[in-house]
Amino acid sequence: MQKEHSLPEFLVRLADASSKAIMPHFRSGFAVENKLDSGFDPVTVADRNGETAIRTLINEVYPGHGILGEEHGSENLDAEYVWVLDPIDGTRAFITGLPTWGTLVGLKKDGKPHLGMMAQPYVGERYFGDTQRAWYEGPIGSRELGTRPCDDLKDAVMCTTSPDLFTNTERPRYNAVESKVKLARYGTDCYGYCMVAAGQMDLVIESGLQPYDIVALVPIVEGAGGVVTTWTGGNPADGGQILASGDPRLHDKVLTMLASAAL
Repeated sequence: MQKEHSLPEFLVRLADASSKAIMPHFRSGFAVENKLDSGFDPVTVADRNGETAIRTLINEVYPGHGILGEEHGSENLDAEYVWVLDPIDGTRAFITGLPTWGTLVGLKKDGKPHLGMMAQPYVGERYFGDTQRAWYEGPIGSRELGTRPCDDLKDAVMCTTSPDLFTNTERPRYNAVESKVKLARYGTDCYGYCMVAAGQMDLVIESGLQPYDIVALVPIVEGAGGVVTTWTGGNPADGGQILASGDPRLHDKVLTMLASAAL
């Protein structure tokens, strides 16, 4: 088995493999299946092929590691290292031709997010993080990522994939935060978290997330100097209600608002 110091380089291999499996299907006409009997949760051959490519390479190089994937289930989850995979985060964007989806590959060590990557092969961008630093590779070069200071909601730019993520009891709390920010943007999927890490945005608020939606993104935001927790300040590794902030001071203020029983 390879040593841990090679793990960031291995992420690049996973990004290359998933891109080769996914990109032939983007904007090319393909069948879209619905995972749900009621509602709409799309999945495509690109999702499945992308995860298969990633899993195959992990099992070849790190056979003792565990894997949790959105499309093909789990294996060896008791391992010290567990890969958490979402081959296409933002399948709704993918099926409508929008390049705001991304391949998420996260690695947990002893149950905590340890390493992560978001790769967007159409635009050629890749974001990486290991909780201590975060970095970018893409059309505008290679660079270190860093969040920006913002301790007041009136100066903040926030995003969420959709306000429809929130339940009837969650929506008023979300709305209370949105009403105080400078700008709110929707439809961001995984890109919102990367923009927080890149210092372009300040907050992401979401709910109903699965582990494969968030584990890869935590090391990127944290490595850039930000904070990711649940709405109650807990470990985000299991998903659920998620808050990501570029400035820890802003994070604390928003946590208080989201926890308020009066909202």
